[in-house]
Amino acid sequence: MMAAEQTIKVPHERIGALVGKEGAVKAEIEHRCGVLLEIDGESGEARISYSIEKLEESNPFKASDIVSAIARGFSPERAFALLGEEQILTTIDLREYAGKSENAMTRIRSRLIGTDGKARRLIEQLTETQISIYGHTVAIIGDTENSKVAQEAITKLAAGGTHKATYNLLQKYRSKQKLEKLQLWESQKPPEERNY
Repeated sequence: MMAAEQTIKVPHERIGALVGKEGAVKAEIEHRCGVLLEIDGESGEARISYSIEKLEESNPFKASDIVSAIARGFSPERAFALLGEEQILTTIDLREYAGKSENAMTRIRSRLIGTDGKARRLIEQLTETQISIYGHTVAIIGDTENSKVAQEAITKLAAGGTHKATYNLLQKYRSKQKLEKLQLWESQKPPEERNY
């Protein structure tokens, strides 16, 4: 039987979340993705293995995304949202904006979180995504379009853009989305009920 595997590095402090109480999270990933997950507590490596012949029955790519999401600070409950058909994981490395400066990294992280978490919460609400800011990365869970807009907002802020300009961008996107939904809804009504 041909087996394939991939290894994901997990920060030591996230291993407990990945294993779960009495191994519950690990078991759920294995069960729902049809893979074997081995976690080395010493090296922090999570190895996902699966049978190539049984690829139709397994989803190693989703398993890999879920493990990566938990490694990047998401709770297992939030990470399992990736099992949804349209949901993807996007990761942004903040070192591209902060360089090697720990002070710059701290400053960027606090800009992205905002006072009492306001900035992150607003980006999540306006793009219908989930965001985790952890270490030197920002991870986003959402559908492709929403994740792209959330990524744009985060990179704008990380590069020094103002919160105001970023929120304006998000509000515009939100209004456009609402309009498109309304037009789609209108177009599905019988002609005599349409409002235009």
